[in-house]
Amino acid sequence: MSQSHLQPNIAERVQRVANLARDNAAQSEALGQLAPPVVEAMHKEGLLGMWVPKAVKGGLELDPLASLEVIEKVAYGDPSAGWVLMAASLAIGTGAAYLKDDAVKELFGGDRLPVIAGQGTRPGKAVPKGNGFNLSGAWSFASGIKHGTHIHTLGLIEGTNEARIFVFPVSKAKLIDNWDVLGLRATGSIDYTTTDTFVPDAYTHPATTEQALRGGSLYTIGIIGFAGLAHSGWACGIGRRVLDELIGTVAEKAGRPGTLADSASFQEQFANVEAVYRSARAFVYETWGDAQQTIQRGDKLSTRQHTLIRLALAHSTWSAHEVTTFAYKSAGTAALRAGAIQHLFRDMHAGTQHITSSPPVYASIGRELAGLAKGKQWMFLNLV
Repeated sequence: MSQSHLQPNIAERVQRVANLARDNAAQSEALGQLAPPVVEAMHKEGLLGMWVPKAVKGGLELDPLASLEVIEKVAYGDPSAGWVLMAASLAIGTGAAYLKDDAVKELFGGDRLPVIAGQGTRPGKAVPKGNGFNLSGAWSFASGIKHGTHIHTLGLIEGTNEARIFVFPVSKAKLIDNWDVLGLRATGSIDYTTTDTFVPDAYTHPATTEQALRGGSLYTIGIIGFAGLAHSGWACGIGRRVLDELIGTVAEKAGRPGTLADSASFQEQFANVEAVYRSARAFVYETWGDAQQTIQRGDKLSTRQHTLIRLALAHSTWSAHEVTTFAYKSAGTAALRAGAIQHLFRDMHAGTQHITSSPPVYASIGRELAGLAKGKQWMFLNLV
């Protein structure tokens, strides 16, 4: 489709994980979490360190375009595997970049990387105590937490209302196994709670920080920048997989009278969704290519660049949804029954429910693009 942005040895490692994820997709879904061989492969091939600074053991510190390709390839193999990889890599990488030295030394001093998972939207309450905070709250959608060693979660500090990320052992939280959902079942994105859990200050950092304590210019994109990379790559991966599965389904029936392969209407519509997918993917890579050049120069991303990052994410998600809906309708009963297209259809419809592609975000994007947000800047998903 385009020239790879990955070094050959990393590309090979990514492909091994993607293939294993695809082979184990049914088992992962039945388990409600990634099958053990997939998780082990992510560790063995080092993919969980994709956003860990090179200065930290196990860190790859991949640039944005290479990062997109990693997530895209793994999501192509199994969307749940791509989702867990992107969510965990975000929390692991930003923890390694933004947490204080004492925390990083403990978290990253072992033989393998920690698996940090959690939720960064609905905040808990953090009460200052000594050299840290007592954190309480209830959170949802902790993708990959069943494989986790630590939790990354959002809290507001009592008194100042400052938003901070808190990192603490999974054992200090109550996990609620309630992930009974349409799609992305293997992500195990369950709920969790904690009450008066003490988190040392070294294991916290400002939620909106763009100042890394280690690592290069990549970390100036902040947590929301990594989220934009993650979800855009995921949408590109599942969109391509759906189209390829539909091509295979049509080819199997080619030559029989009355099949889709002989339908001019299907052929016309397929050409359209192929263009929808390719243009959305191209927009993602164009947007992040521009952003990559900016941060590699040592400059900060502009408000307009942040707007386009959010637009590329949302547009790629809904474009992949359009592709998936077409594939499901076209494949008929082959999509109704258990199989790849049905699985992808369910996963895609789960993916569209993420807050990053919601109507309010689209409205804020449109407001900035239309010149109606003079002087405003992005704070997570809001213009302020």
